[in-house]
Amino acid sequence: MVVHYEKMIRNLDRMAAFARAYRVRLRPHGKTHKMPQIAKMQLERGAAGITVAKIGEAEVMAAHGCDDILIAYPLIGNEKVERLLALARTVRVSTLVDSFEGAKALSDAFLRERMRLPVYVKIDSGLHRCGVQPGEEAAQLVRHVVSLPGLQFLGLLTHAGHAYAAKDARDLQRIGQGEADCLIETAEILRKEGIAVQEISVGSTPTVRISGAVTGVTEIRPGNYVFHDMTQVRLGVATEEDCALRVWARVVSRPNKNVLVLDSGAKTLALDRGAHGVEGVSGYGRIVGYPDCVIERLSEEHAVVKVPDDCPLSIGDVVEIIPNHACPVVNLTDQVYVIREGQSAEVWRVEARGKTS
Repeated sequence: MVVHYEKMIRNLDRMAAFARAYRVRLRPHGKTHKMPQIAKMQLERGAAGITVAKIGEAEVMAAHGCDDILIAYPLIGNEKVERLLALARTVRVSTLVDSFEGAKALSDAFLRERMRLPVYVKIDSGLHRCGVQPGEEAAQLVRHVVSLPGLQFLGLLTHAGHAYAAKDARDLQRIGQGEADCLIETAEILRKEGIAVQEISVGSTPTVRISGAVTGVTEIRPGNYVFHDMTQVRLGVATEEDCALRVWARVVSRPNKNVLVLDSGAKTLALDRGAHGVEGVSGYGRIVGYPDCVIERLSEEHAVVKVPDDCPLSIGDVVEIIPNHACPVVNLTDQVYVIREGQSAEVWRVEARGKTS
């Protein structure tokens, strides 16, 4: 696994510039890279804090100096709540709720310790995963949260992951605009009742330049932008040149002129064809410089590639692959090789990988 440093820095700088231009807080999602070094670079470029998906990721980031962390996942269960309490004693930590039960459990735990936990209410803007429906259903949950003494209501949050299934630029625009609008409209209901809504937080790399530009949005939480991948290329959000995360693989077999095998199977490239039902991605990654070669099949340690008759690759050759979905690919490796100006510069450990206990 390699990271092209200059490409990554360019991606980081572009998103930081966007946040400054539209005066929104950048709180990038660290689940894509899981590396404190990259989180530090994002903070150095003006990020207000970092977003994570798990308690373990938050603990790793806090141990490496990140002191403002949003855990954007419903934290259910006594063990997670106890770890959240411990974390809240050392750094500023916030999370989300999308149920009466979850909100009350967090409030009770923090009240016992004479603490208050900042929380967002999660809205379903169309992905139909976690979150309450915008409008009156969300308002009911917010009223409940505001009444709980162990919680501090911050605002509304959503993730438009359904943007990954967008059919074209117009569809992407519609989803991004809707992502922001459903939060803003819900906030208006609450503000008319005198409930303060400080934050309107949106996520998703494909829509961030749409929803993040809507007046009223205060925070953006893109994650994949740090590396990009073939899913983002398919959506028109990035080019292959923007893709900073690559896999170097070696040709280990060529059983016939139209098939070759690489030493990078499902345990390296992941079986993910792309996030949330993405369509139009061919194979299991793009072999750079060989657009007619298609990774058709993965087993655990093998990638079977269909190639044209005149493909010059032979046993022993090394190719570079842009993954379909960078996030699970990073999670499959313990370390990445950081390449600067074409030279191997250093090795970074994926510190927050698999930190579940």
